Amino acid sequence: MEGGAVSRCPGSGNAEAGGGTAGQGEGVYSIAIRSLLPADSARLEGEDRDHILRLTEVGTPLPPILVHRQVMRVIDGMHRLRAAMLRGEEDIEVTFFDGSATEAFARGVEMNVAHGLPLTHADRRAAAVRIMAAQPQLSDRVVAERTGLGARTVASLRRSTAQLAGSDRRVGANGRSWPVDQARGRRLAAEFIAAHPDASLREIARAAEISPSTAQDVRKRLQQGRDPLPRGRASSGASPSPAVPESGAVPQAPAVPEVPARPASAWSPDSGTAKVWRTAAECGLACADRPEVMRRLMKDPSLRHTAHGRELLRMLNAQFANAGDWSGLADTVPTHCAEAVAGLAREAAAAWERFAEALDHR
Repeated sequence: MEGGAVSRCPGSGNAEAGGGTAGQGEGVYSIAIRSLLPADSARLEGEDRDHILRLTEVGTPLPPILVHRQVMRVIDGMHRLRAAMLRGEEDIEVTFFDGSATEAFARGVEMNVAHGLPLTHADRRAAAVRIMAAQPQLSDRVVAERTGLGARTVASLRRSTAQLAGSDRRVGANGRSWPVDQARGRRLAAEFIAAHPDASLREIARAAEISPSTAQDVRKRLQQGRDPLPRGRASSGASPSPAVPESGAVPQAPAVPEVPARPASAWSPDSGTAKVWRTAAECGLACADRPEVMRRLMKDPSLRHTAHGRELLRMLNAQFANAGDWSGLADTVPTHCAEAVAGLAREAAAAWERFAEALDHR
């Protein structure tokens, strides 16, 4: 260890809470400062001199710093290390992290988001790009949680950063992976159903690498003579596969689906919301109409007591406020705006469908 003495501090526990994907060594150790390498920091502007000076004046012991055991490089705690050096100290207390350099960097970002001198928004965006460059398979939500950004921001960075390598799969926080091209999975499911009409939903899902609920939606679409891909879900460079009903005929899906006026409590089997209510019923919401579903969701503390949960409830309320009078809404759109509004409506429908797919894959 470059000649630096290492001794365990008696009676010390693990001062750094929480581990990353790689293990963090237990206990606190006293390390010679000269044996440590400076951090591979996510701070674009480097260390904050004023913050270091403030730390030198702290009268109580500072928390141990986190060090990458394999290379003895600081992961989190450079300001504390600099403060110790200014005070003339030769040793510093550390806890160890075991893992790759990529995992060590991501762990350092996580810790600087959670405590100490916060990373700036620019720091966190740059860190997200670096993490995705090293691990392109990570889902937007995983990268967002590590960097303190929103999942939408991460998705935007992934799309707009040319040097990022592509990946045909995404891996979530639970370690499960799924294909990025959901349209391909739906087409494979349609082909499998055509070849094996009596296959179970789980068999279809396993063969096409999609969720059982998506397999159910594909089967239903084929039985109705519709395209297995919802509008806006065709992958780039590929045209959607035609629907293949049990009769073997290949009907053409209508260019613009008709949206009939219905009572607020009625369900449309062709609407994009039918899948949502069916899934809600499967989860134990024994409801017969949309207002009852919303009422129960509004009372759910796991949604009401989080910022993202409240935002989701507001979006759902806005989405269905006038859902029973689509014809009336359509009549208010001027003819010269109809094409633009229709495009935005389809884009919103596709966004909600992607959201439902993300829930299916959890």
